[in-house]
Amino acid sequence: MKLTDFKALTFDSYGTLIDWETGIVNGLQPLVAKAQIVASRDQLLEIFGQNESAQEDETPAMPYSQLLSVVYKKLARIWDVAVTDEDANIFGASVPDWPAFPDSVDALLYLKRHYKLIVLSNVDRISFRASNSRLQVAFDAVYTAQDIESYKPALRNFEYMLRRLRDDFGVEKSDILHAAQSLYHDHVPAKQLGLASEWIDRRHTEKGCGATKPPVGTPGYDF
Repeated sequence: MKLTDFKALTFDSYGTLIDWETGIVNGLQPLVAKAQIVASRDQLLEIFGQNESAQEDETPAMPYSQLLSVVYKKLARIWDVAVTDEDANIFGASVPDWPAFPDSVDALLYLKRHYKLIVLSNVDRISFRASNSRLQVAFDAVYTAQDIESYKPALRNFEYMLRRLRDDFGVEKSDILHAAQSLYHDHVPAKQLGLASEWIDRRHTEKGCGATKPPVGTPGYDF
């Protein structure tokens, strides 16, 4: 198997192309200050990730910006502080402020010359629109949790993407390489569906899984 075997690269966006962990930690700072808690970056990411994942399971059709607001209020209750709807909504609307990784733009512009580029993301369309402007590339297709009304790692999201790529572009599963950071959200379901995948290990200098749940076992990946 070689990289040149593929016609399309499908990307997770947040955690892979966009530095969502920095965005999350920055967005939580007003709540952390109000709660006067002392926690490391990874501790904040872990508690956020636990509550975010649970909320995605509970309300799979809820747009991501709204879901972030709900998670913010849950964290406020856990830390026993009062917050307003405005406080929560500011955090929910913070995705456009999340930075791209420094190498994302140049890499995408290069890859665009050789492959179709597709996004499969756990966000809503309005939030991704701002992130897309940071990434500075015209994706051939963008499929969001809002479109599918479920969140990865649901197989439904990948099945939707595979169906759309086949019907809209004539791209078959064997033509696709899925690139992602999250073993839990992306590589586990990709392997279940027989989709080739590439691990972009953004946390290679850090311990733990950050804002994502740890996967069961050791998921396979091809690159």
